[in-house]
Amino acid sequence: MATLTVWKFPTPDGADRVEETLLSLHKQGLVRIHDAAVVTWPEGRKHPKTKQLYNLTAAGALSGTFWGMLFGLIFFVPLLGAAVGALSGALGGSLSDVGIDDEFIESVRGEVRQGTSALFLLTTDAVVDRVHEAFPHGTAQLIRSNLSQQDEAKLREVFEA
Repeated sequence: MATLTVWKFPTPDGADRVEETLLSLHKQGLVRIHDAAVVTWPEGRKHPKTKQLYNLTAAGALSGTFWGMLFGLIFFVPLLGAAVGALSGALGGSLSDVGIDDEFIESVRGEVRQGTSALFLLTTDAVVDRVHEAFPHGTAQLIRSNLSQQDEAKLREVFEA
């Protein structure tokens, strides 16, 4: 089963700077990245900038539509005008089946603010200790995942050590 994790960085360019590290980890077989997207939010901007990291995506990756809808729900980025309200209700219901519920959306919205950035990763087969070693200590904070509470607590324990 794939895991969706959201990592917060304390600077607007922090999430952008880990793309090479992720690509290296993926090539080494230390994590299988199915899809990834970055949110950067410089100070003074009304809305964050979002992008899908196509270099890291595997066959069968999520579509840009998925990321657009998810970011629209989280950051209120205008997507389709008046249709967003109706669509977000329907989409929200189907996303909750995979762990993306109102609590997930609210927690990400509360953490990712102006002056920060975030990395959204859909992965499997991560060698967590090796992935942790690849990131400079204190640069990334796990803010949300669709893992069970027990598995998320283990992941937090490794990254907060």
